[in-house]
Amino acid sequence: MQTMPDRSSLWSSLDRNFDVLVIGGGATGLGVAVDAATRGYRTALVEAGDFAQATSSRATKLVHGGVRYLESGQIHLVREALEERSILLRAAPHLVRRQAFVVPVYRRWELPYYGAGLLVYNLLAGRASLGPMRVMGAAVAEQVPGIARTGLKGGVVYYDAQFNDARLALALARTALDHGATAMNYVRCERLIHEGGRVRGAVVRDAESGATATVRARATINATGIFSDELRKLDDPGATPLLALSRGTHIVVGPGALGGETAFIVPKTRDGRVIFAIPWQGRVLIGTTDAAAPSPAMEPGHSEEEIHYLLEQIRPYLERPIGKSDILSVFSGLRPLVSGKAAKTSQLSREHHLSCSAAGLITIAGGKWTTYRRMAEDTLNFAIRHGFLEAAPCVTRTLKIHGAAEGTGEYGSDEAEVEALIAAEAGLAGRIDGALPYSWAQVVYAVRSEMARTVEDVLARRTRALLLGAEAAVRCATAVTAVIARELGRDPVWEKAQVREFTELAREFYLLR
Repeated sequence: MQTMPDRSSLWSSLDRNFDVLVIGGGATGLGVAVDAATRGYRTALVEAGDFAQATSSRATKLVHGGVRYLESGQIHLVREALEERSILLRAAPHLVRRQAFVVPVYRRWELPYYGAGLLVYNLLAGRASLGPMRVMGAAVAEQVPGIARTGLKGGVVYYDAQFNDARLALALARTALDHGATAMNYVRCERLIHEGGRVRGAVVRDAESGATATVRARATINATGIFSDELRKLDDPGATPLLALSRGTHIVVGPGALGGETAFIVPKTRDGRVIFAIPWQGRVLIGTTDAAAPSPAMEPGHSEEEIHYLLEQIRPYLERPIGKSDILSVFSGLRPLVSGKAAKTSQLSREHHLSCSAAGLITIAGGKWTTYRRMAEDTLNFAIRHGFLEAAPCVTRTLKIHGAAEGTGEYGSDEAEVEALIAAEAGLAGRIDGALPYSWAQVVYAVRSEMARTVEDVLARRTRALLLGAEAAVRCATAVTAVIARELGRDPVWEKAQVREFTELAREFYLLR
């Protein structure tokens, strides 16, 4: 069985000189680390919490070109994202898959309107198209059995892709490790190293031991997402804020809401947003909202107004309306939008931003999951152009991500390792809770091979238990923590604290108040 590098060995390897130091372990930072390592640069990545703990595990789970950008004429963004969608489908077939969508139409004139738009969308994809766009009559309801049929005139069927964001982030971390990088979670940047007026790396602290290490690098890259401005101020206290933060909230309900495997999209709400209802992991995910957020937070929470908004916007489109009692979980994340003159955060661009401070701190901000690879490529090319690194070609357009294998589950080529745990101990085949699709073997594997350090890591990101059913996740937290404690050699005091903190997290942020 393949084993992860020992955490103490990874920590020891940080205290040396690197070519690239990436600060931030979300989608962008992990993408940069993979790109840097596969170009042959000595690469280190540190993440203050867990990989993808903030925004990068709270996405709408779509790999898409951005249909709504067509209306605003941002064709270049759509074309770029569609190309990246194709690359990601090839790179991680175990984590990214084709998803059918329906745009339901209740006014006849909307059929040609949306049909024309989605035809353009499909044409922009070219050879990367995932299937033909079709305009259908009322029979479109057969695609989505749960859709409201009264007044239904037809719909437009098109294809995009969906994925498991947290597990893709983990796969990227393991890809970076596979290619020689040092990548660690729960290691915080305490301060940047300035020598001769230039950034030369950072002093970092291990959250578990409290030990510090000095990580020196020729190029230091700020990929901290919603916390980008905070790190920029460590470099330059007078730095002007770069980001405007927007909170997006989702609700998760049972599969009966849609009654099938086809998603649907509300193309335009009263406030001009797009709402998705997507079958995901045996549940239905509905989102998202757009609310300005005053400051970055790992858990931004949600408001009663946002829940009401989602229920109200989706209700006319469902044959059986859903209410608060149907909600299994709520989750929210913050979008790091590059500031502009637009009055609303929904009007700010998702296009990414690259800059270099006077002292040489490179910041990559904005963007979205679909274009993470392109953002990473642009970041390394930027560092080369500015003289931080010698030229080396990018290879990520054809790179397979860790575990890539056709026709497998989300563990991909690693599935045999999980199965080996069950073969060695039959009791690990049992489920952690009757309402959740996860086994005890997955818990053990998360700790031994996937760098999980806490019960939250296991129930929120290595599995998606917290998102699929917050009450069920709370129910099994004590037993899951006991397994983690045994694997990590933790004492009963640690166990109790973990259960308490996880229960408080779930009840405060993932269950309706």
